[in-house]
Amino acid sequence: MLAPPPALAGDAAAGADVFKKECSECHTTKEGRNKKGPSLFGIVGRKAASIPDFNYSDALRARTDWVWTADKLHWYLSQPVKQANPGTKMKYDGLDDPKALDDLITYLGTNH
Repeated sequence: MLAPPPALAGDAAAGADVFKKECSECHTTKEGRNKKGPSLFGIVGRKAASIPDFNYSDALRARTDWVWTADKLHWYLSQPVKQANPGTKMKYDGLDDPKALDDLITYLGTNH
């Protein structure tokens, strides 16, 4: 079994609110439950495009070297994702509030 990710600097409770506002329309943090986007349960430390029953874009499946670390998530979510990964299906313009982004990633790190 994988060890939980290291503690992050944000506020997980505030990050849960950010998740509800920014992510929950397309994603859930429930294990095994996908929506329009894949479940984000256990995302921190997981390889990109690795949920077997989700139909990822070819653009994301091509990122075999990507692991969703806190740093990678920060980079990916701080800009339009179509810029970060051209050809992706995900439509998100990025989160430009650094505190909200830290809180969100901290929250995602608690879901394992």
